[in-house]
Amino acid sequence: MSTEKENNTVEVIISNALKVPGVKVNRKEFLVKTFGNSISTDRITILLEKGPIEAGIDAERINKMAKSLIEKRTLTSSGASFAAGIPGGFAMAATIPADTIQFFGVALRLAQELAYMFGYEDLWEDEKLDLERVRGELILFLGVMFGVGGSASALKVLSSKIAQQAMKKIPQKALMKTIYYPIIKKIAALIGVKMTKDTFAKGVSKIIPVLGGVVSGGLTYATMKKMGNRLRITMYDSLHYTKQDFKKDMDGIKKEMPDIIDAEFEEVEEEMLKS
Repeated sequence: MSTEKENNTVEVIISNALKVPGVKVNRKEFLVKTFGNSISTDRITILLEKGPIEAGIDAERINKMAKSLIEKRTLTSSGASFAAGIPGGFAMAATIPADTIQFFGVALRLAQELAYMFGYEDLWEDEKLDLERVRGELILFLGVMFGVGGSASALKVLSSKIAQQAMKKIPQKALMKTIYYPIIKKIAALIGVKMTKDTFAKGVSKIIPVLGGVVSGGLTYATMKKMGNRLRITMYDSLHYTKQDFKKDMDGIKKEMPDIIDAEFEEVEEEMLKS
């Protein structure tokens, strides 16, 4: 399977999984339901605009609540609830099994919820999916969940205040072209490889290929819990991020993804470290 085909396969699966009823998460409703009773009414607006941390909710409490959420979601989603919601005429059903779409549906719902708990902005624009976000943040989240080498470092680097500060000095187009997009493209390809040649989680012997295979409830539970916790830990670590962490993560990206490193990458990294 070529790299381009692997990228396209992952994007197609994500796009279709997000169409399944119950996968999309309404950010405002989720935040109010999760944190509404923890803060005063006058801070609800801050919660919705800037996220739980800015609304005054302690990071340790968010982390603890995220752990509980992962346990709850993996237990309740290990059955066929998502598969049951797939319409009979579902566009991808003939080529990508409902089980695979179900698995990604569970992962994507959990990824959205964890992202909102840790302060990420809405992944949807006026109820419509932003395809750029599919090709960006959601692939990055899945990369971390699947344990793709370098993806956790990439998520922390690209979501850090250092990167946000750098955008004021470095043209956003340059930052996206030299660091963001090459990393996302690489992660998408590696997820594709992992889907065809590897298991969904270490220790699980059943291989799930792209074009066939059954995801049992037990497999969904065993793997999704590990996947969710990988993303939770990475997002939690991002809350206490320093320039030293940034340098360490950039070194990690270079080690795991050496083929994306070029002179432009090095120049942008240097400018980011100055910010």
